[in-house]
Amino acid sequence: MAEKYDVIVVGMGPSSIFCAYELIKLNKNKKVLLIDQGRRVEDRYCPIEKEKKCVHCKPVCNITNGFSGAGAFSDGKLSLYNEEDDDIYVGGSLHHFIGVPETKKLIDYADEIYLNFGADKKLEGTEYQDEISVISKKAKKEGIQLINIPIRHLGTEKSHEVYGRLEKYIEDNGIETMFNTTVADIVIENGTIKGVKIKDSKYIDDEEHPLETIYADKVVLAIGRKGANWLSDMCSKYNIDTESGIVDIGIRYELPDEIMKEINKYMYEAKFIGRVGPFRDKVRTFCQNPSGFVSAEVYDKGLTLVNGHSYKERKSTNTNLAILVSHNFTHPFNQPIRYGRNVAQNLNDLGAGNIVVQRLGDIYRGKRTWDYELAKNTVVPTLKSAVAGDITFALGYRTMVSILEFIRAIDKVVEGFGNPDNLLYAPEIKFYSNKVKLDNQFETNIKGLYCIGDGCGMTRGLMMASCSGIQMARMLANK
Repeated sequence: MAEKYDVIVVGMGPSSIFCAYELIKLNKNKKVLLIDQGRRVEDRYCPIEKEKKCVHCKPVCNITNGFSGAGAFSDGKLSLYNEEDDDIYVGGSLHHFIGVPETKKLIDYADEIYLNFGADKKLEGTEYQDEISVISKKAKKEGIQLINIPIRHLGTEKSHEVYGRLEKYIEDNGIETMFNTTVADIVIENGTIKGVKIKDSKYIDDEEHPLETIYADKVVLAIGRKGANWLSDMCSKYNIDTESGIVDIGIRYELPDEIMKEINKYMYEAKFIGRVGPFRDKVRTFCQNPSGFVSAEVYDKGLTLVNGHSYKERKSTNTNLAILVSHNFTHPFNQPIRYGRNVAQNLNDLGAGNIVVQRLGDIYRGKRTWDYELAKNTVVPTLKSAVAGDITFALGYRTMVSILEFIRAIDKVVEGFGNPDNLLYAPEIKFYSNKVKLDNQFETNIKGLYCIGDGCGMTRGLMMASCSGIQMARMLANK
């Protein structure tokens, strides 16, 4: 390990990986170090497959930490764009910094990299435009917008392979990596970044453990949603400028493939967005997994959240997707992450540390779901560790009403979407830091400190996070 680096990147998710890749391609001879709390991608596995329950891996969750971040255990969907689009409809706000045309070029460039490292050449959502148009018109009548863009599906197991090749490429080309290492703090002097303070991840909860300082001229925070809480703490501690952010709170919805067969065939992933019900909050579907599996993942301090996977080879008979409600808080409250964590903690308490699952029909009947009812339900849960219960005890009234109104609306577009045997798992929460204020070089008000990816509120999803990393590298190369 060097005494000082040109660039330290905190986190090894897609934004970090593609930043390192592009720095190699630009051949600027910079000394670069990537740091992550977790393991190498080839050493990451989730014990839930064997144990049939979440064992809360120590010192950190294998799903959310390590090389490629949560991307290695996601279903691996890369959202692209349509040539005729005059805006970027999914993936965050990167295009607000660099413009739509430049963002499209970055998507093309990142997509080519993924292909070169083994991504599937097939694009979903491009063949059935007439059929998609019919569904879109039906949705519009219900006040729902259907966004259809091409998607490249890696698959959970294939994501491991693609990111494994990228890991090897980066290390073979001189980028240093430090695994099982927690960045506990950053070093700032006179408004300028000087480096980071680290310790072994096994001491992550030991606040008295001594820290080692690593110095760098520039530090890039690419911490993903997993690190949003830590980033908020850093912003408060060092007066890093932020603006009010959002938190997406909702559920993971599971229903038979048969109900979703046309959507799955025509688009693979449908992105429905609407403002339904009395509150007019933004509600959207996200991360749809045909023939997929509901999963659990653990965040800081043992907080368990629900997610979903879709494999290339291994299949179930169910489709799962997120239904998320965006929460935008106003004066005087400005703690969206704390609010979301409180909701998640209450749900975890109801499930004795596990994900809670409930039948839709039981919610309408005003009752909890019991184990014996779940055992004979027509929709068989794919997350075996989920505990039958009542999610309405912990999801707020406003959130719950918005979700139920959204399900009713989609049921008029996709018959059977509101079947009473369909399952709701909670909590599904997408944490974003209070949005960090960045200039057009992605630099904070602290000189030499940069932020990219999902954790700082810039991007959402694998593709746009990857693009932010590429753009970051190009900016760094010119400094």
